Amino acid sequence: MPETGRTPDRNPMLRQRLEKWLARAERPVPLVVEGRLRRMAGLALEAEGCQAAIGGRCDIVNPDGRRIESEVVGFADDRLYLMPIGDIEGVVPDARVVPAGHGGTAGVGQALLGRVVDARGVPLDGRGPLRLEERRPLAGRAINPMLRTPIREPLDTGVRAINALLTVGRGQRLGLFAGSGVGKSVLLGMMTRYTNADVIVVGLIGERGREVVEFVRGNLGEEGMARSVVVAAPADSPPLMRLHGAMLATSIAEYFRDQGLQVLLLMDSLTRFAQAQREIALAVGEPPATKGYPPSVFARLPRLVERAGNGTRGQGGITAFYTVLAEGDDQNDPVADAARAILDGHVVLTRELAEAGHFPAIDVEQSISRAMNDITDERHLAAARRFRRLWSLYRKHRDLISVGAYQPGSDPQVDEAIALQPQMAAFLQQDMHTPVTLAESLDDLERLCGTEAKA
Repeated sequence: MPETGRTPDRNPMLRQRLEKWLARAERPVPLVVEGRLRRMAGLALEAEGCQAAIGGRCDIVNPDGRRIESEVVGFADDRLYLMPIGDIEGVVPDARVVPAGHGGTAGVGQALLGRVVDARGVPLDGRGPLRLEERRPLAGRAINPMLRTPIREPLDTGVRAINALLTVGRGQRLGLFAGSGVGKSVLLGMMTRYTNADVIVVGLIGERGREVVEFVRGNLGEEGMARSVVVAAPADSPPLMRLHGAMLATSIAEYFRDQGLQVLLLMDSLTRFAQAQREIALAVGEPPATKGYPPSVFARLPRLVERAGNGTRGQGGITAFYTVLAEGDDQNDPVADAARAILDGHVVLTRELAEAGHFPAIDVEQSISRAMNDITDERHLAAARRFRRLWSLYRKHRDLISVGAYQPGSDPQVDEAIALQPQMAAFLQQDMHTPVTLAESLDDLERLCGTEAKA
């Protein structure tokens, strides 16, 4: 006799009807509504009994009803690894964990101009809420590399040494490499004030909290702030917020680029972004690989940096400067070495020049702009090469010259380098309150090197 049971497992027809009904349902039946907080390991929280996707949000609900927002950063077996977004003070064992959907989006819009926001897009300037017309994924949308507009137009940064010897192109991505206290923030502030751009987006990631107000008032001012957006995630922010701060700043820059505008993205610093990812990765059990940095750090860096650059035809471009903190002045630090490989050039600041009162402390021998050959003419390149050769010759023979061991007339090129050294040193130095345009930089280079370099 045929089976007459009414359960779906024993009745194929009933099972088919149930599957069709589930397929037509507008809202899928959740597998698990909520779970429980089982363990806190370092910075990571472990939840059991609930399911959520990577990047999804979960609310940790204490017995007193207080909710703490967190994000899913990993999973193992039947457990989720959560990273808190805010303060976790007061979290108790066995607290309820309620999935709250996916939160990896950012609000963007024209209303952001002139505002200072945190990593979640919440205003910090006390000027009221933001009304934003669009939301975008924090992770961005990849651009087909074959559709990107090539870098063909120079960008005036207002810094003579960079304009003349390390010319930057619109849509280029450069790193400012330096140890602590050698003037990278001052140089970043100069470029903020003097670079010709429609919109400036500043990401202050993992730096000192006092630098936020100093940068807004001292470097940008009222005039500069009118065309700027500042995203602040200072050092006391949770590591997840430091990651989101860098991603939010890039999403905002992408929005304005898609409107056809030229955007200057300044991020201080890329190293703090990498360190935030290291904290998260180690907390969820990822093994360290290179000097304490897990592999996910070196996967995240290019995903962030590649979002900058020129857009497709009809769009604008993002010219990006990322500061990279060389720990212990070691230019081969893992993060510095990885950043150097994925950026379109690097400007190296050295402690030796800074201690000698040489500002900006740019070491032109170690610095390079990979787009310079494509955006400058032969006369400019010839003048820059001659300057570099003479500057390098002098520094190579400096010890012999200082002790009187070099005999004038031994090498005509060294004699020329010695004669021009005071003028070359003055050329590389610049007062932070005095901009030098691209045309003026090339005129100064022409007079110094005796060539016909022109803008």
